[in-house]
Amino acid sequence: QMQLVESGGGSIQAGGSLRLSCAASGRTFSFYSMGWFRQAPGKEREFVAAIGKSDDNTRYADSMKGRFTISRDNAKNTVYLQMNSLNPEDTAVYYCTSRFLTSYLSDNERDYTYWGQGTQVTVSS
Repeated sequence: QMQLVESGGGSIQAGGSLRLSCAASGRTFSFYSMGWFRQAPGKEREFVAAIGKSDDNTRYADSMKGRFTISRDNAKNTVYLQMNSLNPEDTAVYYCTSRFLTSYLSDNERDYTYWGQGTQVTVSS
């Protein structure tokens, strides 16, 4: 089992920034691709971003490109999501997830194995 614990969520005004963190334990972190998904009230969970073994291999949902940045620190067993220019449509619970390392970064939640409990992000106008 891999345990994932998200932190860094909160309430913020539109235009602001937040950095989410996800601390992993229980498995060799560098062997896993990491991802972020989010779920807004009344909506299905959607892909946000994913990262492979290093910051050179990333993938983003189109609506997040240029605003969000995913990164990882293998020495700290942590993946980050830097979110800039937030707007109310970004309000959601953000989930960290992982799957055993592959060259393909999936945007399908069914491809991921481990999930955190989520952290709430609320953006007010």
